[in-house]
Amino acid sequence: MKYTNALEEEIKNKVSQDFFKAFDCTKILGKIDFAVKAKQSVRAMRAGEADIYFLWAEAKQKPADVLIMLTQLVLTIGKARTFNEVPPPMFLGCYDNTKIAFVPYPDIQGIFYRNDFNWKVTPSNTETREFKQVYARIQQIIENDKPGGTFLFDFEKDNKELRQFIQDNFTAGKTETAKIRIEKNNFIRIYSKWIEKVKPTILVPWDTAKKSGIIDSDFYLADLLSADNKTLKQKLFVLLETDRYRLNKHKSESGLFATDEAFFSDRQRAHSEFWAIYERPPLEVYWDYIIERRDLLVPQDVRERKGSFFTPKIWVELSQKYLADVLGVDWQDEYYIWDCAAGTGNLLDGLINKHNIFASTLDQADVDVMLDRVKNGANLAEENVFRFDFLNDDFTKLPKSLQAIINSEEKRKKLVVYINPPYAEVATTRTRTNTGMNKNSVEQTATHSRYSDIVGIAMKELSAQFFARIYGEIPGCILAEFSTLKIMQGPNFSKFRQFFQAKLQKGFIVPANTFDNVTGKFPICFFIWDTSRKEIFKNGAVDIFDKDGCCMGIQKLFSYDNMKLINDWIIETRNRNEGHENIAFLGCYGTDFSNQNIIRIMRTKEEFGEPRGTYITQNNLLESCIYLAVRHVIPADWLNDRDQFLYPAESWQTDKEFQNDCLTCTLFHSQNKIQSAHGVNHWIPFTEKEVYAKGKFESNFMTEYISGKLGGAKSANPHLFEQAVYIPQEKLIFSPEALAVFDAGRELWRYYHAQPGCDLNAGYYDIRERFQGRELSGNMCASSKDEKYTELIGNLRNALKAQAAKIEPKIYEHGFLRK
Repeated sequence: MKYTNALEEEIKNKVSQDFFKAFDCTKILGKIDFAVKAKQSVRAMRAGEADIYFLWAEAKQKPADVLIMLTQLVLTIGKARTFNEVPPPMFLGCYDNTKIAFVPYPDIQGIFYRNDFNWKVTPSNTETREFKQVYARIQQIIENDKPGGTFLFDFEKDNKELRQFIQDNFTAGKTETAKIRIEKNNFIRIYSKWIEKVKPTILVPWDTAKKSGIIDSDFYLADLLSADNKTLKQKLFVLLETDRYRLNKHKSESGLFATDEAFFSDRQRAHSEFWAIYERPPLEVYWDYIIERRDLLVPQDVRERKGSFFTPKIWVELSQKYLADVLGVDWQDEYYIWDCAAGTGNLLDGLINKHNIFASTLDQADVDVMLDRVKNGANLAEENVFRFDFLNDDFTKLPKSLQAIINSEEKRKKLVVYINPPYAEVATTRTRTNTGMNKNSVEQTATHSRYSDIVGIAMKELSAQFFARIYGEIPGCILAEFSTLKIMQGPNFSKFRQFFQAKLQKGFIVPANTFDNVTGKFPICFFIWDTSRKEIFKNGAVDIFDKDGCCMGIQKLFSYDNMKLINDWIIETRNRNEGHENIAFLGCYGTDFSNQNIIRIMRTKEEFGEPRGTYITQNNLLESCIYLAVRHVIPADWLNDRDQFLYPAESWQTDKEFQNDCLTCTLFHSQNKIQSAHGVNHWIPFTEKEVYAKGKFESNFMTEYISGKLGGAKSANPHLFEQAVYIPQEKLIFSPEALAVFDAGRELWRYYHAQPGCDLNAGYYDIRERFQGRELSGNMCASSKDEKYTELIGNLRNALKAQAAKIEPKIYEHGFLRK
């Protein structure tokens, strides 16, 4: 081992001396552990030239997982937005006392621009949702997206190779004098800096411009694709002409601007200083990519409204294969194709009969991009590429040739509306958690006004508005669309499904996070609908593909219409609770897997930010425990995200082992967040004697419940329960798996009660908090330094996993989920 028994600071010093002696490693960049930059000359320092960094790294004293270290580094950088203060390095890295790893910064930089991401989390807390998201993305980049893109060296075994790597890649002299090349891996970061330094000096009324579809990225592209301050691509929406920008005539005539020129407020000083360090234009090989990916430069609110989300090539090709399977191998010669939310047209790549293809989009700048691509070989006809606001414009604004198709009943049957529409909705998770605002513009379209009474709440989503107008006003066409599963499974889309009566021909589902700017774990689907065949969707089967395009099997889909859901079942138990003491409150949110993280039990209703659910008493304790167990036993993943939990069959009522397994699971589940500080703890699953408590508990409710002491006189009911209220009449009999959980839990409770100053009435949550502590953010730490506790909690978690495996098939058997 290279640096045995060395402290972390010693390791930093030794690594600096042993491998980076030719560089400056003294700079402290916030909370980044280690930074390597080029040494500056006195002249350069006096001139105030920017530092040139080669490496930002995370350092650990003991052997650590490379992915964990890199994730902590990324969260540290993202939290401080270090790249906005100083130029980012060539590499991100990490090292401990045995090894060092490097990852090219451009491979990672996209993570820093993720939407709806909370960068305020503590980087060292490995249990946060954000840590796991970044970890997974880095793992994907390293293991899949960028094979061979990570360089790992053992300090001793790879000493020579490591030194050669540093010599070849950390070239101070060349970097100090060379301009920064712009390519596909850094044009987003440069755009962010341009926003800060150049945009404020451009004399444009941005709020007014935005209403007309002009956004700052149009000016950035004019700068980027220029030489000697003259834009080289004439089809861009904005052109740079030496000391000013010129707007295309069709925008200036809208009346929003007094002139078609825009000048600088500082005589172009900031503009000149900014672009002095970059080499413009990029190599021509990158031009089409940058223009095609202009969606990455669009603000999030505009992107959601316009639907500027790039459909990955792998799914474009697969969707066209499915169209051929359904419509025939010669479908492109026999059908017309219209992408009415085309963006820059990437969904149409690979199609061959350009005279049968129509492409329209809301943004004129996107139209200009498509027309420019036509001149560079894109297989589209110029006359079939046009601006059209599908949700507001009348069809009389369409090209005459397309109107002729739409107005003909026979020709409509040969029209394929092929789209990946905008996904914006009025209310999102950020809205419900008070971290965002409603998108009122979604409800301000002509299509929304026309169909909201017919389709209902589904009209709060733009994709549903597209589908409603297509179905209602282009009857008989083929609709081939990308969307979420809401239209097929969402409870809020029940009324939509009654309206949208089309035959599902074929489809597939893929992970959403394979699409740009999408981070959630849920499925995105491609469906082919025949609107000429009237059929209310009730169920169907589609193919499943993983992120690499490998078929994983078949997924059955159900509409769940006219079916009662699990929340209907649990709410029925409320009327039993009058006159009985509340022992907790069960939070019941949504009925699908996407709400799993917020299904929990707490001592009081007031502990919930937005309480929805039911109080728990002895009269509905069993159902409440079944509810929590059923909602948590099966982990949520991208594939089951929209699966609905249902009102169960009566068979659960006679399955005593299932009932007792669910009770056990809930007593020891991490989502049982009972804390003694919020009231009497009725959830202690052991007696004082069992755990060697030093006094008497305030409540022995749970052990009396388990022992059958709360049910009164013994009933002849073979279920061991009193009438319709499920209170045990006899001592419960537990399965071997449940007993293993109790045994592991008992050892944990005993260890806790052996600690000085322990809370006599502590619950499972309190015990974990005692040993694991809390981060500065207030979140419970993911682990504990107490080795004995770590062993005991590990035993309990393993026992719970074994019991969960036993409960899972029963969830389907008793009808809580459908297969």
